[in-house]
Amino acid sequence: MAMQAAYIDDLSQTLVAVLQDPSFATMFPELAAADIVFDRPLDPFTPAKTTIDLFLYDLRENLDLRSNEVTTTQVGNQVITHPAPLRLACSYLVTAWPVGGTDLPLQEQRLLSEVLVVLSHYPTIPSNFLFGTLVGQDPPLPMVALHPDALKNLAEFWSSLGSKLKASLTVTVTISVPVFSDLTDFEVTTETTQYAPGLTEPAETLIAFGGQVVGPGSQGVAGAQVDILDAGLRQTTNSNGGFAFENVAAGAHTIRAVAAGYQPQIQGLTIPGTPDEYVITLTPL
Repeated sequence: MAMQAAYIDDLSQTLVAVLQDPSFATMFPELAAADIVFDRPLDPFTPAKTTIDLFLYDLRENLDLRSNEVTTTQVGNQVITHPAPLRLACSYLVTAWPVGGTDLPLQEQRLLSEVLVVLSHYPTIPSNFLFGTLVGQDPPLPMVALHPDALKNLAEFWSSLGSKLKASLTVTVTISVPVFSDLTDFEVTTETTQYAPGLTEPAETLIAFGGQVVGPGSQGVAGAQVDILDAGLRQTTNSNGGFAFENVAAGAHTIRAVAAGYQPQIQGLTIPGTPDEYVITLTPL
């Protein structure tokens, strides 16, 4: 899916920001000056300058962090339900490719050590490094360098790439990827109260409910006057077109909505009812 591709790409850009953390630049000048790429390290791999290569080799669901819990956000008179996202573990093979030094093997080891120190410094990725779709993700993104479940057979892995065995380390970051669309509905209260004025009088059922007045494109109409004509009740809509009534007798009613610039709308209403019955749609004049 294109959405998932954007999330993964944003993670790669985030890792670049982490490895280029300016607070480590003085301590690790070689790492600070290195290029960071995401190439498959095929033989021969001959970068023009000293390079750190982060090869994305594995994607899988982090079952330990799986959640079926939904969250909700209230916007005016609407409630947005957010299904739990997929927790996607992204694993990178990290290799160092020094260029132009006098002792390349030692430079390679030094660069890998510096990468390990920087990545291990952040058990979760701080928000100031996050890029694109990862900005604002909650919970924070856990990052594990030298993941114990990483590559088990490095010789076989390098052979599958057609390359010779090379020193490397792994880093795994778990991100949240929404795979189900949010659900938006109206907040509807159907609080029921039974009131009996006397021993000989039948109990009366009273309902509290909420709805919305909308115009073209389902945009809320603020400041609309909403009347339950037969009950003598009136409310004015809020900035999102929402309204709420309390202590309305259960059963059939007639409701009217009036707003400047729109034709008045009168329609039947039965309470308690379904959410769509509490929506009044106005037509512009």
